[in-house]
Amino acid sequence: MSLLLYGFVAIAVLFTSTLSGVFGMAGGLVLLAALLTVLPVATAIAVQGAIQIVANGSRAILSRKYIDWRILGMICVGLVAAAILLFILRYTPDLATVCIAIGLMPILVWIPNHWLALDASKPHHAFLCGFLGGGLNLAVGVSGPTVDIFFIRTQMDRRTIVATKAATQVVSHASKVFFYVATASAMVAGDWLIVLVAAPFAIAGTNLGYHILQRLSDAGFRAWTRWIVTFIGIFYLLRGLSLLLPA
Repeated sequence: MSLLLYGFVAIAVLFTSTLSGVFGMAGGLVLLAALLTVLPVATAIAVQGAIQIVANGSRAILSRKYIDWRILGMICVGLVAAAILLFILRYTPDLATVCIAIGLMPILVWIPNHWLALDASKPHHAFLCGFLGGGLNLAVGVSGPTVDIFFIRTQMDRRTIVATKAATQVVSHASKVFFYVATASAMVAGDWLIVLVAAPFAIAGTNLGYHILQRLSDAGFRAWTRWIVTFIGIFYLLRGLSLLLPA
């Protein structure tokens, strides 16, 4: 990998970690899009997962006093169930499917409350969050909008939402890296070097995003989250559909 590409990844990680530091999501979506332009699908998903462990881990540490551990535990149970199912099915990703699936996710954040009243503070909803969100994270590399619909309608404040989601994503991304390394040998020595180069930029972006978050209101936080993931979803959907067109 050339120095130019390492620089590209470092800048992408700084920007996306800041974005996630503010909204608790969206950064992973953008980072995966950047990595898919320079790496094979399985490798991009695994590398993105390793980088996101650093970004989400530092965010979880900064906000650790706000983590709801009860919710996190039930989400982890759902994630394990999804991982076992995908392992049995011997799932492998392809670029068009990944892009289209990610592109359709933002629809979920626009569903009215009375249509789909999901709340991660309820144990069975938290399990479903882990199963669906964790399963999608393993299958297509990200699950932000899916996880978000379980949190954005709760009565928790923005700091608890961001902290608990960050801890959830640490576990989810760690499972994803293990899944692809174990089933597809997705990462080699050079790919781990990308993660090492990106790590300090992930931490720097997370710190910057954390300070921006403290200045944002709960109402502004929820409104901006919806619009950001929608625009990112449109990009992914168009890219996925273009891959299905004849060359």
